[in-house]
Amino acid sequence: MNGITILLVSIAALFAGYIFYGKRLAKKWGVDASKKTPAYEFEDGIDYVPTDSNVLFGHQFASIAGAAPIIGPIVASTYGWLPVLLWCLMGGIFFGGVQDFGAMVASVKNEGHSLGYIIQKYLGKTGKTLFLLFCWLFCIVVIAAFANIVAVSFGSVSNNPTLTMSNGSTATTSSLFIVFAVGLGFFARKFKPNQILQTVIAIALLVIAMFIGLKAPMTSLDVHGWSYIVFVYIFVASVVPVWALLQPRDYLNSFLLIFMIAAAVVGIIIARPEMSLPAVTSFSVGGKSMFPYLFVTIACGAVSGFHALVSSNTSSKQIKNEKDMIKVSYGAMLVESLLAVIALVCVGSLGGMPEGATAQQTFAMAIANFLDIVHMDHNLSLTLINLAISAFALTSLDSVARIARLSFQELFTDEDQDPSKVNFIQKLCQNSIFATIITLALGYALSKGGYLNIWALFGSSNQMLSALALSAVAVYLKKSGTDSKNVWIPMLIMMAVTFSALTLLNISNFNAIGTEGFVFAKQGLQLIFGIFIFITGILISYNSIKSIFFKD
Repeated sequence: MNGITILLVSIAALFAGYIFYGKRLAKKWGVDASKKTPAYEFEDGIDYVPTDSNVLFGHQFASIAGAAPIIGPIVASTYGWLPVLLWCLMGGIFFGGVQDFGAMVASVKNEGHSLGYIIQKYLGKTGKTLFLLFCWLFCIVVIAAFANIVAVSFGSVSNNPTLTMSNGSTATTSSLFIVFAVGLGFFARKFKPNQILQTVIAIALLVIAMFIGLKAPMTSLDVHGWSYIVFVYIFVASVVPVWALLQPRDYLNSFLLIFMIAAAVVGIIIARPEMSLPAVTSFSVGGKSMFPYLFVTIACGAVSGFHALVSSNTSSKQIKNEKDMIKVSYGAMLVESLLAVIALVCVGSLGGMPEGATAQQTFAMAIANFLDIVHMDHNLSLTLINLAISAFALTSLDSVARIARLSFQELFTDEDQDPSKVNFIQKLCQNSIFATIITLALGYALSKGGYLNIWALFGSSNQMLSALALSAVAVYLKKSGTDSKNVWIPMLIMMAVTFSALTLLNISNFNAIGTEGFVFAKQGLQLIFGIFIFITGILISYNSIKSIFFKD
């Protein structure tokens, strides 16, 4: 099978899904362009900020994409390219897109509140508490995985000078991105430039950052050194106003991410790579069966619970017009599915992951090979693609750290409680600084095991959150008198997948206790998180299903 055929079929399928299925959901769920959105109703200049749909699409896409839609399909390709392709397309259209759009609709229709608030409104305070606890635990896992990915992509490599230089250039450029983003945020807020001028400035800053990065790579720090710096950055990003860093950084990165996807598409068209992978290998690979591991490994390329948090915690508070929701949520999800397909073609062109290479390096190597045909410098291609991947991961960290902080604070907030009766512990936990510190401390401890060691836990808990988000959307739709049948099948299938995966993962980590290879920072912490995630997932699912199917 030729990579061009796979790419064109995927583009056609995803475009058809957006036009026919997405638009149908928008009509069925009562999207109304004439209604005033929470961004205007509660505008505060911090979280509720009316934002242009193009800028917000960039924020949404950069936040949800991360490195997962690249890593997941490449790792899952051991099962063959066909099952990965089918799940990326079907999952994106009928699962991920439905979840992302549904979560945003439910939030915007409820004053921009999170899914935790919506669960409380329809399932009670216990349901809200369990959901917020689950979200917080999941966000810690995401922070651990993605922070390690960024540190690895920045750090020097003692036995590989070429990779050290590439990583150093990526580190310099990404650091400049942050500085430039803050400047762009203050400039846009003070002078309110039009979209064209803002775009020109953003592209100019992007080029300057890349030029300096290539000329002055930071090569003095290893992975551990960058790990500390990354967590300091996450702390700052989670507490400053969205206009000061989150929005302008995502806007800058969106151009880099578009460049990466465009370069990959052009490279595939020019190189016309053949899929050197078999269509299907085996139902079981390395002792892991296709069900459920294929689904939790691909994760974000098809459906991701993290997307629901972005849709309902940050993006929903910035929607200017309800009609923008389909583009920002459903549209961004389908573009992410396309990125997953591109990653699949990349690994397929190489016949699998080269020995010793990471998934990110596999992706970058493949695209650099494609661009060799047009005589683009190979090392420059590698650096630019690695930069884009790290940008994905870093922008996801921006959002997930803020979501984790908000979830933790909301855990200890009771809107019905008399403010004079709030005790010291509640006040402390409601403090944004304290909430961020305790979240990042746990994330740092979990990150020491390396992202590959926690990828299965990340994928399983991520897909579990998807099931819970879909159940929250289904409850909202039913209680508001809207048809929720489009959500039932995705919800039930994701529950079956994730409870199976978490059960197998917890058993594996439990069996590792007492063995020679047991490390608490790896299997031990994962087991603790896995058990808590499984229990809270069971309780939330039970209450949601009871409300949807058996209770008026």
